[in-house]
Amino acid sequence: MATPQQLQLHAPLSGVLVPLDLVPDPVFSSRVIGDGLCIDPTSTTLCAPLAGVVSNVQASGHAVSITDEKGVQVLMHIGLDTVNLAGNGFTRLVEEGQQVDVGQALIEFDADFVALNARSLLTLMLVVSGEPFTWLAPETGLVDSGQPLLSLNLVEQTSDTPLTEAEEALFSKPVTLANLNGLHARPAAVFAQAAKAFSASIYLHKKQETANAKSLVAIMALQTAHGDVMQVSAAGPDAEAAIKTLAELLLTGCGEVVAGPVQVEVNAVEASSLTVLRGVCASPGSAFGQVVQIAEQNLEVNELGSTPQVERDHLSRALAEALVALQQMRDNAKSDAQADIFKAHQELLEDPGLLEVAHVLIDEGKSAGFAWRSATESAATLFKSLGNALLAERAADLADVSQRVLKQILGVRDQVMELPEGAILIAEQLTPSQTAGLDTRKVLGFATVGGGATSHVAILARAFGLPAICGLSVQVLALVNGTQVLLDADKGELQLDPDLQAIEQLQAKRQLQQQRRQHELAHATLAACTRDGHHFEVTANIASLVEAEQAVALGGEGVGLLRSEFLYLDRNHAPSHDEQASTYNAIAQVLGPTRNLVVRTLDVGGDKPLAYVPMDSETNPFLGMRGIRLCLERPQLLRDQFKAILGSVGLARLHIMLPMVTQLAELRLARQLLEEEALVLGLTELPRLGIMIEVPAAALMADLFAPEVDFFSIGTNDLTQYTLAMDRDHPRLASQADSFHPAVLRLIASTVKAAHAHGKWVGVCGAMASETLAVPLLLGLGVDELSVSVPLIPSIKAAVRELDLMDCQAIAQQVLGLESAGQVREALRLYHEATVDTSLVLEN
Repeated sequence: MATPQQLQLHAPLSGVLVPLDLVPDPVFSSRVIGDGLCIDPTSTTLCAPLAGVVSNVQASGHAVSITDEKGVQVLMHIGLDTVNLAGNGFTRLVEEGQQVDVGQALIEFDADFVALNARSLLTLMLVVSGEPFTWLAPETGLVDSGQPLLSLNLVEQTSDTPLTEAEEALFSKPVTLANLNGLHARPAAVFAQAAKAFSASIYLHKKQETANAKSLVAIMALQTAHGDVMQVSAAGPDAEAAIKTLAELLLTGCGEVVAGPVQVEVNAVEASSLTVLRGVCASPGSAFGQVVQIAEQNLEVNELGSTPQVERDHLSRALAEALVALQQMRDNAKSDAQADIFKAHQELLEDPGLLEVAHVLIDEGKSAGFAWRSATESAATLFKSLGNALLAERAADLADVSQRVLKQILGVRDQVMELPEGAILIAEQLTPSQTAGLDTRKVLGFATVGGGATSHVAILARAFGLPAICGLSVQVLALVNGTQVLLDADKGELQLDPDLQAIEQLQAKRQLQQQRRQHELAHATLAACTRDGHHFEVTANIASLVEAEQAVALGGEGVGLLRSEFLYLDRNHAPSHDEQASTYNAIAQVLGPTRNLVVRTLDVGGDKPLAYVPMDSETNPFLGMRGIRLCLERPQLLRDQFKAILGSVGLARLHIMLPMVTQLAELRLARQLLEEEALVLGLTELPRLGIMIEVPAAALMADLFAPEVDFFSIGTNDLTQYTLAMDRDHPRLASQADSFHPAVLRLIASTVKAAHAHGKWVGVCGAMASETLAVPLLLGLGVDELSVSVPLIPSIKAAVRELDLMDCQAIAQQVLGLESAGQVREALRLYHEATVDTSLVLEN
């Protein structure tokens, strides 16, 4: 009979005891989940080893947990890798919350089926609550179901202090589970073990359900599945470190091999011709030159290392040296975009999740190089497997970082690329480091199989002014060095056998473009007035103080879109009032009292979630809680932002713009909140208030919105995808999601007409405004302001100065009657050739 301080655990089934150390699964054998025993079963019914409540029974039926009245938690796990059977071969006899007695049947299983379809029938009984125990029977040999086996010495249980209102919880970004079977016993144990290393109170969230992150049973009770969206919250002194580490652990599968990379469909070579390879434009422009194939060095790494301490020192040294090299690249960067790329690489080097995985492998006897490469490769594989184009492109950054550190560990120097003049680089995928180190006097452009228009390599190519194509057929890797090719990135083409006339036309075009660019920069401060004297404002789309300064230097007449979410994203707590207000003030002071500053309120949610604003997972986030919908649901978020923006009154011509508005009620409620915050601050005059026109509902009701707003700004990116029902990031539909589609143009035309009828101005801040080809069209439709990407301000202003407004109105009316975006683009191209003098007349 057990004493009050002791508890007996009985054999859950009959079989042969197997030492836990011999279980061929490191999570069980290393006792990450808990200490206990293993039985190779001869019976087929799992019974309760103690009396208590069924605290968790997995939907797949392979595992069950029981918690007794004193908090002792025991997990029974039938077989190894049986979660993959998805319930086949198992019959659950109990449900969660059910009270059970010692010896009560819990699960029946088909031993033959499980043995044939899983790795092993070995069944574990583990004390996950951590109480020490002594054996009541020999630790090996036969046991009978119900036989007393362990005597637990009960100790006073401690638990996490629950979050209190006084403790501010930090939240991770939402993480989509890549584990094929969710957080079952093994990954849940790894996660709980990692959480216990922190003193903070830590919780794991799945939609509205919450679990103590330090409790294996609680995590398993969430019944997570592949694709579930999770968040980690923490409160306490090391909360920030906890959520960073644990979110990374979720991303990388919690020690489990996650789904392999998604197969990416690439553009095939046309069957009728092998003279043209087609891809996607990553950076515009064109070039004629010779093929130079580029491949990353193949580094040989020994799997086994010396002592763990020596290998840790090797890794630490290599990481420090790599950080220094990246800092030099940041310091030498020619733009914020370039500097941010290498800042992101530094953050990857300091990522605790990667370091933790590497250190675990080193402790198992692996070398520093092997451990680091394994950690980064598994994370990169995860990025590629999630079906998100942006994350897949970040995998290239991780590979770049991995290679940089490996070279430091192995003492390998970077190979100096000896490039010929007029090189067109060909690669499966260039790394940011390779791209940043290019000799642009010799390199004219590049073409790759991988990558994308949003990759860091594409950003660097645009910064250097190098034409680039991505998404080519793998056949491009078979081209012989020295082969002459014509790279026409604007068309997304690599011509393998260009004729002399095409080459001459290309070279003349390049020379003209260079002269034109120099001319545009020299005259950037001139007003954007058409030939017949009509002035149009050309302003900037920005997301930082530096971009505001650059916009003014390049002749920007104001800011037509300040994307305020840059203050809120990539952090785990909201920006303070002082941080927000000082940023808005600094930008307003750069512009001065004569220029417009249009601040768009927070446009997050759905596809751009905030880590510290928990939201339910949405099937289609583009149609969910985003923009003004999210802010009105959480009005304090909007009030705080209004209060910070209002601090800039008088420093610039302040305008506030609301995103994703679809109903007049949303506009009116937001105006009410703005007026209340202004009253608190003692302001007698409000800034101008306008809305984004980016959903068809707003465009179609523009005549009702116009009397109640001060301006409209048309977001052509979202307006296009909502009008055409095409995701603008869809790999196969992106090229068809074209803002030049007549349906989109008609919505723009009706919006302008409604606004002008009430004396209100209309801007366009979407990507369409930054396309030179669209300038005559937008002016002809009556748009008053073009808000464009900062580097393109001089080009767009120059394009306006070459036009006659009456001609623009004529071409705009003509294309409204066409039936496709392709027809519209062709008509505008012909108009451009017929009306714009391409000989470049330099002004005195």
